[in-house]
Amino acid sequence: MEKTIFDVPTVTLDDDSSSLLIIDQTLLPGELKQIALKEQPAIHEAIYKLRVRGAPAIGVAAAHGIYLAAKALDMDDTADFAAEFLKARDYLKSSRPTAVNLAWALERMTRVMLEKLDEGVPAVKAALLKETLEIQREDEETCRAIGEYGLSLLKPGDGLLTHCNAGQLATSRYGTATAPMYLGHERGYGFHIFCDETRPLLQGARLTATELSSAGMDVTLICDNMAATVLKKGLVDAIFVGCDRVAMNGDTANKIGTMPLAIAAKRFGVPFYVCAPTSTIDPDTATGDGIVIEERPAEEVSDMWYRERMTGDRVKVFNPAFDVTDAELITAFVTEKGILKPPFDISLATVK
Repeated sequence: MEKTIFDVPTVTLDDDSSSLLIIDQTLLPGELKQIALKEQPAIHEAIYKLRVRGAPAIGVAAAHGIYLAAKALDMDDTADFAAEFLKARDYLKSSRPTAVNLAWALERMTRVMLEKLDEGVPAVKAALLKETLEIQREDEETCRAIGEYGLSLLKPGDGLLTHCNAGQLATSRYGTATAPMYLGHERGYGFHIFCDETRPLLQGARLTATELSSAGMDVTLICDNMAATVLKKGLVDAIFVGCDRVAMNGDTANKIGTMPLAIAAKRFGVPFYVCAPTSTIDPDTATGDGIVIEERPAEEVSDMWYRERMTGDRVKVFNPAFDVTDAELITAFVTEKGILKPPFDISLATVK
């Protein structure tokens, strides 16, 4: 029987071979390939090139990656060890600027390193291994809890819409925005799900639509600019999206195209839910104005999916990877600790 993504972990640690194992998502849906990453440049490249992607999965990959960097340090002097660890941390942190989970996981691993440093290098390495496995375990539990809370907002037969990929391929299991869909499917809810294709990298078409249809769900793929029409026709009862960073006022960064979807949802009275692990809530960012938006190579728009460049050679390309959805457009945040409603400056503060 042919393997599916449900047979291969999205991201996992193989400590015996000192490898980070990931599904290379740049090859999907045509090829399901697990690759082993041992060296820091390979891990950095995998995060930057979106071989592993999705805020929670990036966080898990970064935690595993910094553990492997520490494991490879052959030295007993704790000061030298700490200095090399911090260099590796900063290097991995530079791979993607917007998703807060990357920095969150690396800072969490750094705290463990500093707390154990007086006990010697072997103790630090053991503690880092324990912590990185705990981060992955927590990710699975978080997604399951988000799914349960999200499902409480729905009824059988609902039409749902999602953008980009906040599914199993973006996490350790279940996903965030798709977690209610998976749990509902297991319980016979019979959802009708629309997936935005999500230009320019087509994560919705290549990943989400493939993932959910492989699980046996009723999935319809639409172009991003068709979403408003689908909403106007009354085919969608709720929208679920993931997020990469949540400011303390509720402004939220997610894959480019999320903001216009939220605007359309507001216009047509469709609830717009952001599925947010509390690790994506950034206490150091007051509003969306403080979120750094990654701009990616022009070739992703002009060349990547075409035999030849699809526009003139002199045409400039603007390619921001994310946009920021204003808090006023968001109905609620679905977290592993519950459903947070406006005013978000108060409700978000209760979980940090």
